[in-house]
Amino acid sequence: IPGYQDDVSAESSTEFPDRMSLMEVRLQAQEDEITLLKSSLADALRKLRLHDQQIPLLKQQLIAGNLSLEDALPESIQFTDETPIKLRREEEDAFEEEMGKDQTWSSLVEETIQPTTVRTLQQQQSKGSEDSQGSCPQTPTSSSPAPPKELASSPHGGPLSSIREEENMLCVDLQKWNQALAGLIVATVNIRVLCILPFILLTGQSIKMFIRGRPITMYIPSNILNYEELRMDLPSQKLDLDWVYGYRGRDCRANLYLLPSGEAVYFIACVVVLYHIRNQTQRHYQKHTDCVRCLAIHPDKVRVASGQTAGVDKDGKPLQPFVHIWDSKTLVTLQQIGLGTFERGVGALAFSSSDNGTFLCVIDDSNEHMISVWDWNKNIKHTEVKSTNEAVLGVDFSPTDTNNIISCGKSHVYFWTLSAGTLTKKQGIFGKYKKPKFVLCFVFSLTGDVLTGDSEGNILTWGKSAADTKTLGKGAKETFQIMKQTRAHEGSVFTMCILQGGAILSGGGKDRKIIRWSADLAPERECEIPEKFGAVRTIADVDGEELLVGTTRNAILRGTFSDGFVAIVQGHVDEMWGLATHPTQNIFITCGNDRQVCVWNAGDHKLDWCATLEESGLCADFSPNGAVVSVGLSTGRWVVLDLQTKEVVSDLTDGNEQLSVMRYSPDGSFLAVGSHDNFIYIYNVTEGGRRYTRFGKCTGHSSFITHLDWSKDGKYIMSNSGDYEILYWDVASGCKLLRNRFESKDREWASYTCVLGFHVMGVWLEGSDGTDINALCRSHSERMVAVADDFCKVHLFQYPCPKPKAPSYKYEGHGSHVTNVRFTHNDSHLLSMGGKDTCILQWRVKGAGTGDHSKEHLASSSSNVCLCVLRCEEKSSLSCEIMLRRQSSRKQSESFFVRTTIFVQFFFSVTV
Repeated sequence: IPGYQDDVSAESSTEFPDRMSLMEVRLQAQEDEITLLKSSLADALRKLRLHDQQIPLLKQQLIAGNLSLEDALPESIQFTDETPIKLRREEEDAFEEEMGKDQTWSSLVEETIQPTTVRTLQQQQSKGSEDSQGSCPQTPTSSSPAPPKELASSPHGGPLSSIREEENMLCVDLQKWNQALAGLIVATVNIRVLCILPFILLTGQSIKMFIRGRPITMYIPSNILNYEELRMDLPSQKLDLDWVYGYRGRDCRANLYLLPSGEAVYFIACVVVLYHIRNQTQRHYQKHTDCVRCLAIHPDKVRVASGQTAGVDKDGKPLQPFVHIWDSKTLVTLQQIGLGTFERGVGALAFSSSDNGTFLCVIDDSNEHMISVWDWNKNIKHTEVKSTNEAVLGVDFSPTDTNNIISCGKSHVYFWTLSAGTLTKKQGIFGKYKKPKFVLCFVFSLTGDVLTGDSEGNILTWGKSAADTKTLGKGAKETFQIMKQTRAHEGSVFTMCILQGGAILSGGGKDRKIIRWSADLAPERECEIPEKFGAVRTIADVDGEELLVGTTRNAILRGTFSDGFVAIVQGHVDEMWGLATHPTQNIFITCGNDRQVCVWNAGDHKLDWCATLEESGLCADFSPNGAVVSVGLSTGRWVVLDLQTKEVVSDLTDGNEQLSVMRYSPDGSFLAVGSHDNFIYIYNVTEGGRRYTRFGKCTGHSSFITHLDWSKDGKYIMSNSGDYEILYWDVASGCKLLRNRFESKDREWASYTCVLGFHVMGVWLEGSDGTDINALCRSHSERMVAVADDFCKVHLFQYPCPKPKAPSYKYEGHGSHVTNVRFTHNDSHLLSMGGKDTCILQWRVKGAGTGDHSKEHLASSSSNVCLCVLRCEEKSSLSCEIMLRRQSSRKQSESFFVRTTIFVQFFFSVTV
């Protein structure tokens, strides 16, 4: 049965608090680090190999210039020829061919090296401290992809022994250069981490940054005359949370209530939603810093308590959980309790009833599941005691006596008594009745009895019995025993609810039934919710007849026993990755690991339709005409759906690995399919997006494809890969790899979703390891760019933002890594999608002059790696300060990485 997996899915994370998950993340991070270190070593080895190949070429040129090599190089390398010499280096063609052979890992990830024109090198040997000098005219190389007028000297080693430039003359001691490079390469920090510190000189035409040791070259567009004087400002727009799609019913319980205002209150991710059912509007409480886990409503039906999980920061360090008590009318936080007291998270909450809600009972997610009682208004903890090592699923005060508290969970029901500031417990005795694996819920009847629902499908009535002095002696105490057992459901009883007249509602797991019982537990009415919504998770009474039902497939239903139930809130039930917006309408599509592809209406805030796929959907894109949408699956298969008929009009497969990106060309004539097999498959699109014919395949990436974009003319593609490559492709000429990336610096792109590129370089935060940004999207107006990061945040930057420390607005709301972001067709809204939190947030884009009540922060980001800029003074000096900083700070893996900071500063003397 969908949604019915086990009896205590809500507490699986409590019993095993993500330890295995953290270990897996740490292991993956270490594997990624090793791979990148290998890539860095591959870069260095290739540079050494190319450098060694230059010496014979120089020798040939010297011989061709009628010079004796022995005369030219008596003790150290000296060049006295005044004829221009071309150093022929391998271009990226050879590199791609080498990768195709798949020889060793050293050829997998290599930096592209631009061919360089080497001017005449002249060095005169002298005995003392005489300077080395030389002169030659500049001779450009026509076939070089580097800038034809400004020539770059790109050594790849350590410090240079002597560099002087005079009258366009460059002198280099290649021998010492080579030795210094070798010395740097063999320097190791420990047996597992090798620090490769490339040395880069840039001429103002390009910028090179490093991500985890991987050098990335980005060329500065021609319209930027002075890069250093570029000013990075905040975007003129801001975001305000407009709508929240989804509900957390899959693994939480007792999290749906109806307020007197007509609003249903529930939560998903870090947001508590107040949804007005009749007006179909939402308000949001956004003061939580991580996923909300539980809710409690004060007896006045106005104040609300919400508890959150602990979570971790970007370095993997645990954050402290807490409980907020807030006003549902004003959304003002009244009190925060438990910061520094609770461990791992808050699992259950309850206000006292008989004393007008003075006390709040809290059970945390620590190993002992500590139970504490607070005078929440004064922020005073009255008592705290260990509860049990087993999972705890619910807690509540007796409606008639604040000193009596009930808790239930795995194989137990505890009856607590608060006396003189101390909590004591008595365990419910099952006696002759079968002890259930889980006691999942309980309510208090109007007569004061305790009714529990369990994993055996029974409702048990508990009562207090007198002490058995005959058997247990004079010291025997009263006990709580089962007075009656009522068979209620096939499978578990997931929830129970008391109506005003004393009638009882119960919700079943396996049978998906809602049953109304009389006060003496005689069945009166029943109904079954549709299978597609899963099992009943929780029930809220509206008016005695109408009900709200939360389900295990993250839906909220509204209806009655006679009329049935319809969904008013729906969402995904597993991790989501695919997101696309319609080119002309306020429609967007999502897909994920739950194998559901959903089409949403952003204007009406509702689900238009949903289809079930055979595999997980990981990426999607609308055709430019808006008639069809293509969805990439986890097996290499991809399907095309008609938006009107909802039918599959095309079904194809490329490779056998998951697809990561689908992207139509601007005119809709091509479709590019990016795969984890390192290829981009290009298809001709005809018949309005219903017919696809293979056009070609882009081959050249050394890792899986992560992002790609088409140029505005539909002829070229820019793509990123898992090893941080930026490649360009000429699709019109047969999917040809453009070796000369410099030629693409001024190309205009129809969309900008690639996370690596000159125009978005400033979005990378300091200390990023390359996987911290999952997605970005440029607005259609090309004025702003939204970023989805791995730390539950959505960022809004100015576009373009090509400089480090670009300021941004930062928005919270997601409780998991943000997997994707997209602007709607007219830039009126931004959509962001969480991973494990299964939440879709719709943000309203507002002008800078309007007020903003969303949870935003001014954030400053910077490139995590070095920018090397060569600044040429007009007359007397040439100064270059190079900062090489390698800072690896992967989440949950602090001790494995090495943080190395090296500053190298040297000065050139220039004589004009």
